[in-house]
Amino acid sequence: MKNVLIALLGLALSACGGGPKAPDWKLDSISLIERYKKAELKGQNTLAEGYFQQALAAAGSAARIEETARLHLTRCATRQASLTFEPCSGYVEYAKLDTMPEDEAYHRFISGQWDGMDTGKLPAQYRDFAANRDPARNSGILQKIDDPLSRLVAISVAVMRKQADEATLRLAAETASEQGWRKPLLVYLKLQEAQAGLKGEQAVLEKLRARIKLVEDSM
Repeated sequence: MKNVLIALLGLALSACGGGPKAPDWKLDSISLIERYKKAELKGQNTLAEGYFQQALAAAGSAARIEETARLHLTRCATRQASLTFEPCSGYVEYAKLDTMPEDEAYHRFISGQWDGMDTGKLPAQYRDFAANRDPARNSGILQKIDDPLSRLVAISVAVMRKQADEATLRLAAETASEQGWRKPLLVYLKLQEAQAGLKGEQAVLEKLRARIKLVEDSM
């Protein structure tokens, strides 16, 4: 999702050929929102919120409505990676004043408002998933999304749309595990635990509960 964010914010660092340096507020905004994402995914909620507020202040110092809207959109997507579904009210508030078609397409994508969504305006890594009409193919499509956070965001949409099978939930858990992202990992391990409990898979349950305890003890 890092590349997606940079594209969404429209923030280019200094050009290779010695072009103009990006202003400090842009550089600060990029750095702070990246720190926010890492803290949020690790379950460091207070630290994450502090970084997010500083990112907002950086964009606010330049009175940038569009960039402020995108920061809120990034926050919503990052929280949704841990299946925290909530109205993206911060984005909606500012998007009424100034937004881009790409931003609105992304907002519609993560909020499940797919009717009339222009998939061509989505970041490239989401387009195959958004165009797919066979839920049985979701897991394979999602696995091809290279960026871990983007993959978790797309999986959260599959969960929202009730199209997440066991393979998809397993993919989400292992994606979060590889990155050490405790917050989404715990959520998906517990979903797997609930499924294993319903099936009476005792050996699977024991392993999942051991993994859950490891994550909880690390927090």
